[in-house]
Amino acid sequence: MKNSAVFRLHLIVFIWGFTAVLGKLIQAGAYPLTFYRMLFAAFFLFIYLRMIRKESIAVPRRLLLQLVGIGGLMAAHWLCFFYSIKVSNVSIALSCMSLSTLFAAFIEPMVYRRRIDLTELLLGIVIVFCIGLIFRTEFHYKEGIVVGIVCALLGTIFSVLNGKIFGKTSAGNIIFYEIFGGWLLMAIYFTISGDIFSFTEISSRDLALILLLASVFTAYPMFESVRLMQYISPFTLILTVNLEPVYGIILAYLIFGEPEHMSPVFYLASLGMILAIVVNGIIKAKQKSVSQYD
Repeated sequence: MKNSAVFRLHLIVFIWGFTAVLGKLIQAGAYPLTFYRMLFAAFFLFIYLRMIRKESIAVPRRLLLQLVGIGGLMAAHWLCFFYSIKVSNVSIALSCMSLSTLFAAFIEPMVYRRRIDLTELLLGIVIVFCIGLIFRTEFHYKEGIVVGIVCALLGTIFSVLNGKIFGKTSAGNIIFYEIFGGWLLMAIYFTISGDIFSFTEISSRDLALILLLASVFTAYPMFESVRLMQYISPFTLILTVNLEPVYGIILAYLIFGEPEHMSPVFYLASLGMILAIVVNGIIKAKQKSVSQYD
């Protein structure tokens, strides 16, 4: 069972890595792409929870408002992610996501009221240095890099706040209301701005790809990752998830060719960031193991 779980985990991480590639293949802009992704994903999750698993989706009003607010952060995170891909490329967007480790080193202690971990801070500085190298050598992608950094910040805040919510209702309810809430806030904003009417101008090809993105590449991996937690250790999860940018960058290189070919400095810097994240995961896993036996 454990070997099967590890294989399924790698499949999920591979799917997450391919999400960026799919975002590049979809010709629609970041706004309609994110809007329809969240709409269809919420629909699929509702069908799965209510029609297939027959679960209740009732949650307290206060928790519902919290989930909707966190869903707004999720929507902003995905908007920035796809926008970064559109104005630069998949490799740039994925490499910038590594900054989440640095942001988490500061944000998590503030939310959970603990001291800043010196190891996290040092590894975060290494990642900043690597991002600096990428920014210097790939300056023509500056807009994509800046938006990618904002994307990493929003994703970190979303993840930390999500940790505070976990356990207050079922994982399915959390995922459903966050995605639906994010879509609802987007719908309200774009309706007021009048931009929502332009979202109808989307090709059938893009619509089919977004349906694929919302189902196979969003709803499925979210549920599968929750189910796998009972079979794999946090250490295995941390190390495997860190392969997401690796899978994504390799896939983009093979699928898109020349537009994804970066300078040697980019690949060295990206490798440095990934290694820093892996080292952080190993240290955290060992610390947790030691604390369990104290």
